[in-house]
Amino acid sequence: MNVLIVYAHPEPKSFNGAMKHLAVETLAAAGHEVVVSDLYAMGFDPVAGRADMTGELTDPEFFSLAAEQTAACQTGRIAPDIAAEMEKLKRADLVIFQFPVWWFGMPAILKGWADRVFARGFAYLPGRKYDTGMFRGKLAMVAATTGTSADTYAPDGIDGDILTVLWPIHNGLLRYSGFDVLTPFIAYMPGRVGEDGRKAYLDAYRKRLGEIETTPRLFFHPAGDYGPDERLKPGVLARSGVQRNA
Repeated sequence: MNVLIVYAHPEPKSFNGAMKHLAVETLAAAGHEVVVSDLYAMGFDPVAGRADMTGELTDPEFFSLAAEQTAACQTGRIAPDIAAEMEKLKRADLVIFQFPVWWFGMPAILKGWADRVFARGFAYLPGRKYDTGMFRGKLAMVAATTGTSADTYAPDGIDGDILTVLWPIHNGLLRYSGFDVLTPFIAYMPGRVGEDGRKAYLDAYRKRLGEIETTPRLFFHPAGDYGPDERLKPGVLARSGVQRNA
């Protein structure tokens, strides 16, 4: 497989850094081709805007990011830094997002990478989302750390179910663009579990990486479960993420 690891942590010696290094080593040893986008080391600009396109805008009087992204993708006018990341995504069979959970989400630099790289016209279009997404057939997985315990991210925990916390990434970004999404690998508060605890996390992550092909996929309702209003049809039991039956 071709693997892209999108890594977002400012400190190379962090536990996220250790997970990234282990992933590169383990996947390469298994014969996979691994490419890393180290966003902080790259100095990646996370701010989407007019600089994302080269040449003239289609509407210089009113800037619409979605419209300009679409036009730029169609005419080959995407800025070079974004185009380079798009090429990595095109080649990848598996994408791993490696990051610390900050304020119940991705670090801003990774969110900005998604804003710019998952551009309209490249990652989605009308009629090309979810089951018919542009990245259908590709795999994606979140590998993340938290600052608090697994109990706080339990379904009845104070921080909420970790799958609910990650729903905007799993469903709103990855599944929306067609990926099959693997069960996330979470290292809970690695800074507070001691050396043995961190070693156990790395051992477990190494094992997970060796079992990618058999790792369970997260469940998302197929298009047939929804009515023309894009709500679950009567009688369909809500089974994924934050969805519930009204």
